[in-house]
Amino acid sequence: MIENRSLGSKIRCRMIYILVILLALCCLLPLLNILAISLSSSAAVTGNQVGLVPKGFTWAAYTKIVGDRQFWRSFGISALRVVLALALNLVLIVLMAYPLSRTEREFKGRNVYMYLLIFAMLFNGGMIPTFLVIKKLGILNTVWALVLPGAVPIFSVILVMNFFMGIPKSLEEAALLDGANPLQILTRIFIPCSKPSLATVALFSIVGSWNDFYSGLIYITKMRNYPLMTYIQSLSVNIEELLRAGASAGALENILEVSNQNLNAAKIVVAVIPLLLIYPMLQKYLITGIVMGSVKE
Repeated sequence: MIENRSLGSKIRCRMIYILVILLALCCLLPLLNILAISLSSSAAVTGNQVGLVPKGFTWAAYTKIVGDRQFWRSFGISALRVVLALALNLVLIVLMAYPLSRTEREFKGRNVYMYLLIFAMLFNGGMIPTFLVIKKLGILNTVWALVLPGAVPIFSVILVMNFFMGIPKSLEEAALLDGANPLQILTRIFIPCSKPSLATVALFSIVGSWNDFYSGLIYITKMRNYPLMTYIQSLSVNIEELLRAGASAGALENILEVSNQNLNAAKIVVAVIPLLLIYPMLQKYLITGIVMGSVKE
C-alpha cells in the first residue's frame, strides 16, 4: 500500500534532500580544489587562479613525491605498520573485551579493571615517559615503536565490550550445554556475531595508523625509517637552498614548476587514496558497529 503524503511532508523531504546535497558538496568541493591545485602549475597556484579545474596542467608535484626510492620505502613501512597494528589491535581488543563483558559475579574484579581502563583513557603517561619507555625497550627507529604505544585502544575495547554484552545469553548457554569451553564460545559465537563491531574498530585502526605522522617524528630519528605520512610531511621546496648550492639552470627550471602549495596538495591526495579504497569495503559495518557497540540495554 502506497502512503499518501501531505504537501508539508513532501516539502520537508525535498528540503532534507537539498540539505544533504549541500553538505555533500561542502565535503566534495574542497577535495576537488585540492586535486586541482596539485595538478596545476606553480604560477597559477601562486596567483590564486585555480578553482575546481587545473590551470597549467602538470604532474610535477607527484613526480617529486613518487620519483624517489624513499617514498616507496616509506610506503612499505606504513603498509607494514597498518598490518601489524591491525592484527595486534584486534587480538588484544577481543581478548580484553570478552572477559570485561562478563558480570562481576562471573569475573571477580571486573569493575576494578573497568575503572583502570577509564582512568588510562582519560589520563595517559605523556609523551616524554612514553618516549623513555620506547627507548629503554630498544625499539627506537623500528616499526614496533610506531605500533606498540597504541596496541590497546581503550575506546575500541569499550565499543566491542558493549557489543558482546548485547549478544543473547541464550546462545552462550546453549553452547555450554553442548560442552563448549570459553575459548570456543568466543571464537565460534561472539566473534562471528560481532563482525560489524570488529569491522568498525578495524577501520579506526587502519585510518589512525595510516594518517599518523607525529609518532614518526618522535620515535624515528633516521629518515630512511620514516613512515609515509612523516616522510611526505617533511618534503618541501626551498629555492634559496638550491641557489646557494649552485643548482643548474635546468634543475631550477624544473623545480620552479612546483611550489609548497602544489606539494602540500599532492601530499593530501596521496595520503587519502588508500583510505578511499578501504573505506567503502568497511563502511556498511560502521554505523551498525558504533550504534550497537555504544548502547547497552
